[in-house]
Amino acid sequence: MSIKSGNTEEFKQFSQFSSLQEFNQHMEMWSLQHKRDFTKGELVGLKRLVRFAAKVPGVCNAKIGTILKSIHAQYHDNGISRSTFKRMILKAREFGIITVFETERKNGSQSSNLYQFNRFPSNELPKEEKMNHQYETSNLLKTNNQKITKRYEEPSTLDYSYVSSTVPQPFVQLVKYFFTDAKTIEEYWHMVQITAFRFECKNDLEDILDISIQAFRQLIRKIKRTNLVKNPIAYFYGILNNKFMTFYLEKISEMGTTTPITYTFIDGINPDWDWLQPNE
Repeated sequence: MSIKSGNTEEFKQFSQFSSLQEFNQHMEMWSLQHKRDFTKGELVGLKRLVRFAAKVPGVCNAKIGTILKSIHAQYHDNGISRSTFKRMILKAREFGIITVFETERKNGSQSSNLYQFNRFPSNELPKEEKMNHQYETSNLLKTNNQKITKRYEEPSTLDYSYVSSTVPQPFVQLVKYFFTDAKTIEEYWHMVQITAFRFECKNDLEDILDISIQAFRQLIRKIKRTNLVKNPIAYFYGILNNKFMTFYLEKISEMGTTTPITYTFIDGINPDWDWLQPNE
């Protein structure tokens, strides 16, 4: 599809998001799903593309050269190459994170591309990396069976009694009835930590625990009543975002301040990923 070039604000109809906050939430869920599919250099490029898409949430038509120049300026001429940026674009398109439109000038010559960020699908299927890895390992053992005399067994899964002591017991006691292995329970709690950090309430321990339990119960109700939840972790994260946002707004209202939250694309729990501030 080819469209006429113009200023970013002229492409508001291509935005799929009602606000910068909503754009940020969907980008965080995309990150949880695909962050490991990008190299460090590609993530730098994606991070900067997202920043350029903050003025009109989810839409960017900046030239590649402009984006790369901005990266080089930040990293003191140690940025990324054009080929790395293009590889990132190809991956992001393949995963469904962005849609790319060609634009043309009035004389018909090609102009910079229009990048449209997509919403994270609510029915996204879990990745099958683990299953495929187990299948490949099984075939490898089978192939080399004649050379191996020692018997290999898959490591057993640790149950809820091995969950890290950093996870509150009330949360463990609830989640264990539906997900019994320690790693899964810790992953759910990690989502709680990320969201609590993002909404600047990591010290409100009692409230964090209460919100996390409410959110998990809401997740289970949704799973039991419908067949729409294909990725429970991502869905749980979405519920947490809504609940922590409400808690945050109530908190600042009680304090008598209107200071907005600093939206961040969390890389683990890394405050340096502040890439959703409008690019200047």
